[in-house]
Amino acid sequence: MTTEPSPVPSPSIPTPSVPVAGTASASAAGSDSGTPEILTGSGAILRTLKLLGVTDVFGLPGGAVIPLYDELMNQDDIRHILVRHEQGAGHAAEGYASSSNRVGVAIATSGPGATNLVTAIADAYMDSVPLLAITGQVFSTLMGTDAFQEADIVGITMPITKHSFLVKRPEDIPAAIASAFLICNTGRPGPVLVDITKDAQQLSAPFIWPPKLDLPGYRPITKAHGKQVQAAAALLAGAEKPVFYVGGGVIRAQASPELLELAELTGVPIVTTLMARGAFPDSHQQHLGMPGMHGTVAAVLALQESDLIIALGARFDDRVTGKASEFAPNATIVHVDVDPAEIGKIRAADVPIVGDAKDVIADLTVAYREAIATTTPDITQWWTYLNGLREKFPLGYSEPADGLLAPQYVIKRIGELTGPEGVYAAGVGQHQMWAAQFIKYERPNSWLNSGGAGTMGYSVPAAMGAKVAEPDRVVWSIDGDGCFQMTNQELATCTINNIPIKVAIINNSSLGMVRQWQSLFYDGRHSFTDLNTGHGTAMVPDFVKMADAYGALGIRVTSADQVDDAIKLALATNDRPVVIDFIVSRDAMVWPMVPQGVSNSFVQYAKDHAPTWEEE
Repeated sequence: MTTEPSPVPSPSIPTPSVPVAGTASASAAGSDSGTPEILTGSGAILRTLKLLGVTDVFGLPGGAVIPLYDELMNQDDIRHILVRHEQGAGHAAEGYASSSNRVGVAIATSGPGATNLVTAIADAYMDSVPLLAITGQVFSTLMGTDAFQEADIVGITMPITKHSFLVKRPEDIPAAIASAFLICNTGRPGPVLVDITKDAQQLSAPFIWPPKLDLPGYRPITKAHGKQVQAAAALLAGAEKPVFYVGGGVIRAQASPELLELAELTGVPIVTTLMARGAFPDSHQQHLGMPGMHGTVAAVLALQESDLIIALGARFDDRVTGKASEFAPNATIVHVDVDPAEIGKIRAADVPIVGDAKDVIADLTVAYREAIATTTPDITQWWTYLNGLREKFPLGYSEPADGLLAPQYVIKRIGELTGPEGVYAAGVGQHQMWAAQFIKYERPNSWLNSGGAGTMGYSVPAAMGAKVAEPDRVVWSIDGDGCFQMTNQELATCTINNIPIKVAIINNSSLGMVRQWQSLFYDGRHSFTDLNTGHGTAMVPDFVKMADAYGALGIRVTSADQVDDAIKLALATNDRPVVIDFIVSRDAMVWPMVPQGVSNSFVQYAKDHAPTWEEE
């Protein structure tokens, strides 16, 4: 089957999402006479961001961006939030974007400032987050001389961005930033870097708006080929064991309403990946939960035993498929993705559909209505089997034998007491999986995490960014004691800037997921995973004292009867950040589990003890 794309218009500058004051005409922004205003390059950066609708940026100044920061003092349109580490700026911009569907903006200086953004940029690239990174560069006359704080950040980031720009002239700044904004927020979203030399920031030039964008070859496909959609609808109407495999692309495309309509029309079961939690309501009867390494048994086996998988904005990553060659051996694959590079990369697609998930799902709904006019789908037996799995293998956990708190209980209560309107940003590891499993997500943009890269240190700054974007929502950082120690300095940013996030440290005194693997696959040799932060240890650092030092409310919880009161106090405290140190058992493990490198058919459902695997 062909994948001939429909024609798309040439790139254009997105319509500003906020009113722009002081613009007399499109070609002469800021000038009543029609003569272009003369701005410094730094002024052009800020004017361009304003015209693109940007209202908040996260950054840290340095020598190569001093001109830009000098201009920041002279305006009130864009709120700049001073972070304590550039990585924090990047993750904050990610959290801002992922919670609000807006572009997140991070600013850093040259050299180490720019390289400190690299982890967040790579994270955004893996998880398709629209991140605009603006970095300063040394004077253009010094480039290539190993000047002080010089680094080829364009070269460094080229593999982990959709594109990277180098700007050496002030007159080129509006087009570069507008192009970057367009690229990072269209097609498959992702990060774009704009590196601007210090002389380009200092020199002046006429500010022409809108600029002419020259992006040869950049033509993201959004409208799918109609014949492909019809073929998918025909397969769906005739399938006996169909599954909708929903990935994070559905959230990025803001396609949850369309997905709900299609799901209820077809009655087909839904699984939502780690990146797609909230794309479809957990409370819906058709939702089987999360698939993959730590997915529900019903979700894992639904994919594995299906005869038709319709993948929507998902990329068949290894954490979902297990051993790829043995994944869903009897399934026909319909793969819908806005990025043609993803289709067929891991699993060959019988019906490849390149297009925006929102448009494709709407088209598929129409096509399915036409397809069932001549046939009557019947998936009754399929649902009988799946409901049996749900009843036999529900998500659960055992109380720890050491008498300490069960981390699953703590996280479950955070979700229940906060509710679905909250935003939950997790770190990486066991607590991330428990947060994905035991909090019920009813809406998109409520679950933020580092899925593809698995970046420790993501949670606190991402929660900070989400709270800036969504100030009226309760925002939780659900973090591990290991992750928290990587970026907790952003608590200072939160306190100083009145960003009252709630932080729940699931403190098992170890690098929990690594410890779990060591317990299961390395005969319990816990090599360098003990952190000495929790029960029976030196408790270095003392997280409650640390919270107090940062101006936050610090609380320690050691027993189940304290859990609800601590969460309620956190929810009632909105004049400063809150940090709750939950002292939990280090022996708790994440179940179910599919060991790495084996078929998903070997999913292990275990509450009380670990099974024995012969090999990793």
